[in-house]
Amino acid sequence: MSMLNAAAPVPEVGETVATYAKYEGAQKAVSKLIEQNIPARDIAIVGSALRSIEKVTGRLGWARAAWQGALNGVMIGLLFAAFTIIWMPQLDMAMIGGILLIGVGFGMLFRILTYSIVRRRRDFASVMTVSADHYEVAVSREHVTEARRLLGTTKPRTQVVAPPSNEPPRYGIRVTDAPRQAAPAEPAAPSEPQAPATPETGAGPADPDGSAGPDEPRESSQPRD
Repeated sequence: MSMLNAAAPVPEVGETVATYAKYEGAQKAVSKLIEQNIPARDIAIVGSALRSIEKVTGRLGWARAAWQGALNGVMIGLLFAAFTIIWMPQLDMAMIGGILLIGVGFGMLFRILTYSIVRRRRDFASVMTVSADHYEVAVSREHVTEARRLLGTTKPRTQVVAPPSNEPPRYGIRVTDAPRQAAPAEPAAPSEPQAPATPETGAGPADPDGSAGPDEPRESSQPRD
């Protein structure tokens, strides 16, 4: 790692609001957020699980190496010709064609030389690309709620589920049924006052003079004959 890369600050990407398997889906999401007035500077696309893919395009030989070198030489020749025309505007077309041929020859020579060095280790042509496993669209914290609403990725509310009861099943009662509260008992009706019981005796009310009751015969005070 170079000192320049080590000193570079890591940009703030905010909070993830949506995840897409392809980069095109993340691009469409960003365009939609910008259309709905979400600031573009607060949006970021984060690729996770990066991987490099090298696609082999064909076998590389002397002829293919020379052809690739010639194509690269044309670009080099055009660049040299452009600078020459700027410096010498009166230059004729024959000189410009010569510069192009020199560029093509230089490109072919350089590519053939390179192939001769690596042909025992690499004898094929390929194209290198970098891709990610998935792409996340992130926005700053102040726009997270609005971005999720626009993209339809609002998190559902968490529902608290009561843990299952370990009580064994009882006859006539389901385990899953919630226990019902017992109904309050009705207050008992007040009882009527009862008269005190009178002791049951054979004698009537006591006579204040000590005489027997009216149901008992009284003894005569006269002597018998």
